[in-house]
This record gives sequence, C-alpha cells and structure tokens, in this order.
Amino acid sequence: MTLRALFEKLKNAAGRYEASHNFTCDVCGREVFQNERICDDCRKHLPWNLAPVCPLCGRKVGEEGLCLDCKRKPLVVKRARSCFLHEGDAARLVVRFKRGQKYLFRTLCDFLHPLAAKEFPEADAVTFVPMTAKAERARGYNQSRLLAEELGRRMGLEFLAPAVKQRETKAQKFLGREERAENLKGCFHVRERKLVRQRRILLVDDTLTTGATSDELASALLRAGAAAVYLITVTSVPKKHPFGKKDEILPSSAPL
Repeated sequence: MTLRALFEKLKNAAGRYEASHNFTCDVCGREVFQNERICDDCRKHLPWNLAPVCPLCGRKVGEEGLCLDCKRKPLVVKRARSCFLHEGDAARLVVRFKRGQKYLFRTLCDFLHPLAAKEFPEADAVTFVPMTAKAERARGYNQSRLLAEELGRRMGLEFLAPAVKQRETKAQKFLGREERAENLKGCFHVRERKLVRQRRILLVDDTLTTGATSDELASALLRAGAAAVYLITVTSVPKKHPFGKKDEILPSSAPL
C-alpha cells in the first residue's frame, strides 16, 4: 500500500469515527454520554417551528391558513418547511455553521432528516444552492451542499448538482424581498438540464429569509423541466413586513 493510499484510508476511518461519535453538546458544550449531538435540555429549549405553520411557505403563523405573504405572492417552490424559527440557539447554530464550524452539518441534518421524510415523501432527488467559485473558496465550503449531500445520503435520494451561480451578487443581509429578488435575477443557470427533467427535487438550504434565493433557483430548475421543487431549511425568519420593507432590520444573527 502506498503512503498516499494509507493516508486516505486513515482519513476515511477518522471521518467514519467522527460521524458516529460525539462527546459534547453542540449547543452548550456539556459532556454527553450517548453520542447525542445536542443534549436533552438544549433540545427542549430550541425554538421549534411547530404548528400552526403556513401550508405553503412553512413559516410560523398565528392561526391555521396561509400567511399574508403567500396570499399576496406565494413562493415559487411548491411547498417549504423549516425545523426552527431563526432565533436563539437555532440561529446561532446556523451562523456558526456558516462561519467555519463545518462539522455542524451532521447535527443540523439530525433535525432535517425526520422533517423531510415526513413532509416530502414524494421527492426523488436533492439539490443545493450553488455559490460562485470565489465565494466558496472564501468560505472554504458550500454549507447548502453539505446539508444536501448528507440529507440525500440519509434518505436514499439522488444528489444533483445541475446548477451554477454565474455571478457574484450584493450581500443580501439588509435587503428587502423585492430588492433581493432584483439582486439575484438571472444569477443561476441549469447547465445539466437532463438531470432535472421530470424530477421532484428537494432543495436544501440553511435559512429561509424572504425566499428570493429559493425562488430564483426553483424558477431555473422548473424552466429546465423539473416536475416540482420543494424547499427544506434548518430555520425560517418570520417576516414582520410583507415582501420586506427598506426599514426592515433583521436580527443580528440573520443569515449573511
């Protein structure tokens, strides 16, 4: 066995060990004893996105029925769901994941998997939100891709990478919905159309804010022939203003 092959073998073994063992809670840092990634106490206090939720975008609502935004302008995806509200420890987990703590993709998929299996049994493939090569090099990884690959593996769904992001876009942090949509217009291109034709695709991302990113990518996938596009995210941001007004200020932990 060559030195390179030995190194790869050891690396793969270390990865399998890391995937199956956890010694501290990923929220509070306390020691755990059953390989759980988040301890019971922290799990109980996470801001779960429980019913009632909008049947289309999956955001928390005050009473059963469509939210105001979906009544006025529904998302392009056929249906969206999220595990948590984008606040507290859930928001902090997402921000940590995006800012360098790559290993958290397994923790987040522990929550995505049961929700996806329940809400999207008809999906037959998963995909992610692509980044430009420059942006991915700067971060070191694409967090949406990590989540989609892991979720697809757990659900036994085909992982697709048919789309590219063709240009850099302005930071969206303080843009409203209409501004975000204009900023993203035409930035995604499906270069492998045959991969998506007649597929029911589950799009995986970290956070649903205004929905502009998922709308633009879903539109491109549908134009390429996808039968349907669904969306699942770890968190969703409850909107205080329809479509996002200029004076809207998102929490300091809002997605970048």
